[in-house]
Amino acid sequence: MITGFGEFARGIARQTAQEATTLIQSPLADLDMSTTTQGRVFVSVLVIILLFVLRRALLAVVSRTVKDPTSRYKWAKTSAYVASLIGLVVVIQIWFVALRSLSTFLGLLSAGLAIALRDVVANFAGWLFILFSRPFDLGDRIQIGTHAGDVIDRRIFQFSIMEIGNWVSADHSTGRVIHIPNQRVFLEPLANYSAGFPYLWNELEVLLTFESDWKQAKSLFKDITTESMKDVVAEAEAPRKKADQRLLIHYRTLTPAVYTSVQESGVLLTVRYLCRPRERRDTGEELWEEILQVVERTDSIQFAYPTQRRIVDSRSD
Repeated sequence: MITGFGEFARGIARQTAQEATTLIQSPLADLDMSTTTQGRVFVSVLVIILLFVLRRALLAVVSRTVKDPTSRYKWAKTSAYVASLIGLVVVIQIWFVALRSLSTFLGLLSAGLAIALRDVVANFAGWLFILFSRPFDLGDRIQIGTHAGDVIDRRIFQFSIMEIGNWVSADHSTGRVIHIPNQRVFLEPLANYSAGFPYLWNELEVLLTFESDWKQAKSLFKDITTESMKDVVAEAEAPRKKADQRLLIHYRTLTPAVYTSVQESGVLLTVRYLCRPRERRDTGEELWEEILQVVERTDSIQFAYPTQRRIVDSRSD
């Protein structure tokens, strides 16, 4: 519904702007207000007020008929963009006749933008990039620069995220809302936890003593992880949504695996498994509890930890 409304509104925006200009200027023609500076100011303000009233009336209807908060949010955003576009076209048509030529208008506009509105233009260009290239959508978990969080708002000059991490471990929310200028998408790498392949690979490192039966431990840990993550694996192996097919992402295997390596203090088993981005901490806790129980009831498996061996020579000189 939202997409249809946006396409319809953009399609009639130019025609509506021309009709609105004619409709507003016609009653004022006899008063010669549309050809003077005062008249143009009056008509411009009248257009803005009219568009504001119409948008508020539309949102009032939407609030009574649409119950889904996400849909109402998109209605509000789309109507704001369309109203701004129509208002901009109408105001330009009203004031364009006051300029001597198109070259004068473009020269003044480019000079003003280059000197005074550099950041504004960069943020607006970033908004267009976000809108059409869609590096992220509302609800996606992203990281840009040092900031990570869930996208909760997108505007013409900035977007907002609900921060995760920082002083809170394992990607949990801090409760802070961070507003980021749109131009940052051109300046810093952007990581999307959700787009393309909406899953994460997570790893748990389990260090065992050299005396432990690491082969048995490896088999037990893999069985535990496979059983716990079977629903996520089945979901990830299903046909991907059309929105997730924009990027060429292919994994040969999605099932959990356990890798073996050796460190100074023991045998390191690395449990690697697939999880949803917002469940990394919960799945890690679940698997750790299972691993602890397995080690507790298996005598041949023991955790390794830093120790010191002290040898005392009892022989006297």
